[in-house]
Amino acid sequence: MNFSEALENKIRNRTAQVGVVGLGYVGLPLAVEFARAGFAVTGIDVNERKTARVNAGDSYVTDVPSEVLKPLVEAGKLRATTDFARIAELDTVNICVPTPLRKTKDPDMSYIVSACQQIAKYMHPGMLIILESTTYPGTTDELLLPMFEGGGLRAGCDFFLCFSPERVDPGNPTYQTANIPKVVGGVTPECTRMGALFYEQALQKVVPVSSTQVAEMVKLLENTFRMINIGMVNELAIMCDRMGIDVWEVIDAAATKPFGFMPFYPGPGLGGHCIPVDPFYLSWKTRQAGIEARFIELAGYINGQMPHYVVDKIQNALNERGKALKDAHVHVLGVAYKKDIDDIRESPALDVMHLLMRRKARVSYSDPYVPELVSDSLELKSEPVEEAAPKADCVVIITNHSAFDYARLLEQAQLIVDTRNALKGFRSPKIVRL
Repeated sequence: MNFSEALENKIRNRTAQVGVVGLGYVGLPLAVEFARAGFAVTGIDVNERKTARVNAGDSYVTDVPSEVLKPLVEAGKLRATTDFARIAELDTVNICVPTPLRKTKDPDMSYIVSACQQIAKYMHPGMLIILESTTYPGTTDELLLPMFEGGGLRAGCDFFLCFSPERVDPGNPTYQTANIPKVVGGVTPECTRMGALFYEQALQKVVPVSSTQVAEMVKLLENTFRMINIGMVNELAIMCDRMGIDVWEVIDAAATKPFGFMPFYPGPGLGGHCIPVDPFYLSWKTRQAGIEARFIELAGYINGQMPHYVVDKIQNALNERGKALKDAHVHVLGVAYKKDIDDIRESPALDVMHLLMRRKARVSYSDPYVPELVSDSLELKSEPVEEAAPKADCVVIITNHSAFDYARLLEQAQLIVDTRNALKGFRSPKIVRL
């Protein structure tokens, strides 16, 4: 029996030992789904606090309730460790580590390289390795494949290597790991077949594609599409503001067209783990090929300017009421990058707060999901809205959490700058909309 047949039998019989490297918002939900499907899963992470919490059945990821995680741990289906030597016991490994950008907007491959070096040290014939971390087209073939073939094993025969883009949308109650279609492409057709077979055991729909480069580009297309359209509508919001037109009414009316239009909405800037970052992987890669990614660069610039535009709106709104921004008390409502989650990565709220402080405003915030903010220039604790809003010269809605009582806020606040149309349907001279 060859390695392909042996691994296929293990996957179909669900006796394959499954590994997930990186137990964050992508890795932990994936590990849980395979454990629920009956596989024995080992999660590997360099963070000892994460592995300890997983082994205690205590989830730190919003989309994985502890009441789901704990029974899997107690049943021995899911365990976590910081020891990469456990890879020697595994049949499959999914790599779910961060891929941030450097300040120069170049891809930071250090987390992927570090994980792959550990995997290469302990890999064995018959192993399936799948990269899920978002990256530029060519990463799997150009970076990972030489590392794994360096010991003499051949992809497609001795081991199987694929790329499958993560598509997690934290806090989405409808689409989660199990029911989001899973794209997968391998370095050979047999790699693709093995990767698809693996995912089919735990996920509802798998979409095989012809290569790792196609799979890598799929993720970048999805997020670049969104980033560019948000940039366009942010620019439209600025234009409508100058012309005295309600951009939110314009978008709602345009959205009644049953074909040829998809509504996107303006906001205070882009946040999160994907949309502000991923398009620049594509931009960087195209520059290597001598192509200028004009749409991406322009949309990135427009979106990057939105926190400045929001602060200008706050300053102008205060000026119209005879109040200077300097020494004014501005209360920020919501600091997570999107509603009803606790993730502050790349959140535009942080940029807005820094800019307000730079203009000498006094800043406070409320966020039921983020009890405190600690960074190089921020050290604040969330305050109850009902206490902070009446005392503030201006309340700015950055993240429209469902938990906020907007009707009560309108009664209590002196002035509200609403960047999310959270006060849709309310009419008051107190409200200044984006």
